[in-house]
Amino acid sequence: MARLSGGQAIVKSLKSYGVDTIFGLPGIQLDHLFNALYDEGNSIHVLNARHEQGTAYMAFGYAQSSGKVGVYAVVPGPGLLNTTAALATAYGCNAQVLALTGQIPAAAIDQGYGLLHEIPDQLGLIRKITKSAARIDHASEAPQRVREASTALRSGVPGPVELEMAMDLLGVPGEVQLLEPVAPLPNPAVDTDAVVRAAKLLGHAQRPLIVCGGGAVHAADEVLQVAELLQAPVITGRLGRGIVSDKHYLSMDQPMGHKLWRDTDAVLAVGTRLQQHRQVWGTDDALKVVRIDLDPTQMVRIDVPEVGIVADAADGLAALADALEEVNRSRPSREEELTAFKAGVCAHIEAKLGPQCAFIKAMREALPEDGIYVDELTQVSYVARSMFPVYAPRTFIASGYQGTLGSGFPTALGVKVANPDKAVLSVNGDGGFMFNVQELSSAVQHGIDIVAVVFNDGAYGNVKRMQEDLYGGRVIATALRNPDFVKLAESFGVHGVRAEGPGELRKALDEAFARNATTLIDVPVGKMPEPWGVSQPMARSRG
Repeated sequence: MARLSGGQAIVKSLKSYGVDTIFGLPGIQLDHLFNALYDEGNSIHVLNARHEQGTAYMAFGYAQSSGKVGVYAVVPGPGLLNTTAALATAYGCNAQVLALTGQIPAAAIDQGYGLLHEIPDQLGLIRKITKSAARIDHASEAPQRVREASTALRSGVPGPVELEMAMDLLGVPGEVQLLEPVAPLPNPAVDTDAVVRAAKLLGHAQRPLIVCGGGAVHAADEVLQVAELLQAPVITGRLGRGIVSDKHYLSMDQPMGHKLWRDTDAVLAVGTRLQQHRQVWGTDDALKVVRIDLDPTQMVRIDVPEVGIVADAADGLAALADALEEVNRSRPSREEELTAFKAGVCAHIEAKLGPQCAFIKAMREALPEDGIYVDELTQVSYVARSMFPVYAPRTFIASGYQGTLGSGFPTALGVKVANPDKAVLSVNGDGGFMFNVQELSSAVQHGIDIVAVVFNDGAYGNVKRMQEDLYGGRVIATALRNPDFVKLAESFGVHGVRAEGPGELRKALDEAFARNATTLIDVPVGKMPEPWGVSQPMARSRG
């Protein structure tokens, strides 16, 4: 037993689970937590930001790019509310993010007194966008609550978790029994009968296809093994990019998958909601679906697969590979066929979306192969989701279906903190970049050396194009008055440069990555071609 304050008990418990980095903003409701962090010296690296939203997105980027838990700490009420866009993003992307929040004095919680940072039912509110949320009511409870949070973060389907503690109780000492860390709960046993049925269905299929989402990023080897056994193209969305390297002939992007979907007779879906494919691309009686997913609710959401296997992606795929050895039909290599197919689709997209593709090519050539691309909602990145080649899992970071504008730059900072030896490229539009532009200060203060590109069209460009093209030129509320981004960068102590066109962008990127210091590249652009029907196919293929 040790006599510890609530803050000390939390910090020591986090350390037992290997937490060595916390993104946070101090405030009166967190004084005793930050005092405890200070007293631990450099064993936990604390990085502050200029806005609570920045801390949460940094934790998100840290988690998504590393597979580790990303932790942030903010005050209650408006402080926590400022992070909810990032928490919703983490929830949608199944990211392991731990939110540590303060609370008003214990006796006043939910009493409606109108105290500083008080909101009604904070715990109930945050439970709606987290996997779990709990309050620590005494220092002695902290080790168990941290253990429960860690178990929730790392077991089953990942997701964000919140822990809160009242400001007065954070400072109250008590007898605390620190606990040894525990391993995550074991994955469910793989249903061998379901695997045999899946193997027969897929092994007998003539044109099988594999779709992978973020739930398969840790199972790249197993995905490739099954794909090569079946000679099945592998489609990945934003969260699954790089599971199979784009250098491999079986790796496919969404436009390629859309073309293949219409003639596919069997689909293996791994760690993906399969939402767009079922609801937009369509299904019919001729298309048989096998699903491997840790989330049993996915087996009954939208429709029911022919075979559902509730399992971790790696476990389920390993069992399936073994079963396929017995029943798989003879399959000659499709390398020549699929290489030509991929080249044809890419040529079609480049012909339709030349301006975006030219910038994407410049960025891919400049970014090292193991470098990390951080996506944003911008005209270039919409196309990059398909056309930017990705060679390994966790090297294309996106906000998933939440599509949180402004997430990219602070997320990229967290990515770099988790991957200090890798080049990190943050790709933004001028609209989204200004949501968290103040974090340029955090980048300089903490030496987070990333390269940020801002495609600058003086507008919310995608919305403006829709107003012009779809709504008879009803352009409203989309024009932007921007600063001089080069001068703005320099005012923060960041190297700023302007690049006109893809050629100058490539040169600026080469110099920026060689410089190894935070760099902002302003790229003036105009209206670009509409990408949705080409790089993000929305048409129905079947059914």
